[in-house]
Amino acid sequence: MPTAVDRLLADESGAVPRADARRNLERLVAAARSALAQVGVEVTAQEIAERAGVGKGTFYRRVPSLEVLLQAVLAEVLEEILALGDRALDDPDLWRGFTEFAAAYVRLRAESCGVNEALGGAGFPGLDDVLGEIRTRLRCLVESAQHAGAMRRDIAWQDVAFLLAGASTDANTIGLRADADQWSRNLAIVLDGLRPR
Repeated sequence: MPTAVDRLLADESGAVPRADARRNLERLVAAARSALAQVGVEVTAQEIAERAGVGKGTFYRRVPSLEVLLQAVLAEVLEEILALGDRALDDPDLWRGFTEFAAAYVRLRAESCGVNEALGGAGFPGLDDVLGEIRTRLRCLVESAQHAGAMRRDIAWQDVAFLLAGASTDANTIGLRADADQWSRNLAIVLDGLRPR
């Protein structure tokens, strides 16, 4: 799968960029990924440029727009989720494959505000296909585990999607502050509830 840097370079004229230009683009992609995690899809080009240690002019020489950069970074992260789903489907122990996928998926949602927004349907352009592929992987994981008797059969795969999203909790609720690993404890409870009785 192409990286965000590869995607952005493919949009150029086909000329091989200078080494310093590629380094600047790599720094912008890393800064965008970090900013997406902490700020979300509302991050600005100025903030990404500052995090990358480049000027705003360099930002716009390296990427056509903020939206194109964020789309490339989000697509890269979402394709990493797809790869996790594929690995889980290849695991001969279907429950282990599902739980490893679920843990990585929920951790990513909990740790990255921007990815959580994209997975939650923030309507970011150009991600519909990869989101559809993630739905397909999750459906296959759930149905395979159910068929093998490793997961309750009385729930729909769509229910599991919402349960996993719910495990990646907000930082606060009713005056309580979540620990950094609250998502992990939530997920353990969800997984226990998905096992056959």
